[in-house]
Parts: sequence; C-alpha cells; structure tokens
Amino acid sequence: MHCCHSNATVPGSPDDVLELLTEPDAIARWAPIPFEVVSLEGTRLESGSHARVTGRLAGRSLEFDVDVLRVSEDRLDLIAEGPISIDVSYVVRPAGSSSEVRASIGVEGRGLLGRVLAKATEALLAGGALRMSLERLAHELGPALTPAREPAPSACLA
Repeated sequence: MHCCHSNATVPGSPDDVLELLTEPDAIARWAPIPFEVVSLEGTRLESGSHARVTGRLAGRSLEFDVDVLRVSEDRLDLIAEGPISIDVSYVVRPAGSSSEVRASIGVEGRGLLGRVLAKATEALLAGGALRMSLERLAHELGPALTPAREPAPSACLA
C-alpha cells in the first residue's frame, strides 16, 4: 500500500475538527477526492457506520463502500473499498487555541484497472490534493490558517 501524509495547524479545538471530519456535507466540501454520499447509516460518521459514495477518479465514475473503523475524541479511521482500497486516518491534537491535524491516506489497487486508478490517486494526493484539502478544512473552521504555521507539504511513500 502506498501512503500519503500531510499535516496542518487549523483553527478550533479537536472537537470542532472532529465534528467537521464526521459530517458528510462538510466532508464533501473539503475532501481531497470529490464524492457524493449515496447512502449513510445515520446522519454523521460514527464508529461502525457504513456509507456508499460515488465519485470520479481518472475520468471514471466509481462507487465505494465506506466503513468507519473508529471515531474518537482525537481521530477518524475509515476504509473505502471499490476498484481501489483507500485507507484514511486523521489524527487531531490540541495546539494551543488551534489543532494539529495529521492526515494519512493509503491507496492500493488490485488488478490492472485498480493499479492504474491507485497510481492516478497517489499522483493526485502527492500533487497537492491532500494538502489543499487540509487548507479547505481550515477555511471551514475559521477565516484563515493559524499564522504560525502553514500546512506542511504532502509526502507520499511507497
């Protein structure tokens, strides 16, 4: 599995951040890969909840089953399974009056199409989509990023 990571300091408490990380309409506004929720058990992401989403990757319309592995006071872990597997983790820590967010996304493709889509997704994330999603998350939380620190560049590891 190939992983991409990015960090940012964002306005608000960890509770504020987790609220946006688990609210489907908000997620659609800041997520690194655009999608629409087709179905969701409940009104927000919770440990054990399941969702079906649709989105576009590499010019293809794709559907994914999303299983929320854990939502706690400091993290969100989920996995989206479709033509590729996307393993997502957000860890949130207090940082004064702001919060430090570490995003990690692992991508794995099976079969020829899956490997091609995984490579395209990795390129999108490494090219700044993950970093930009954290910037949009910060914008959702407040008027500007905490001046002391801009989001760190995304890093992808093989």
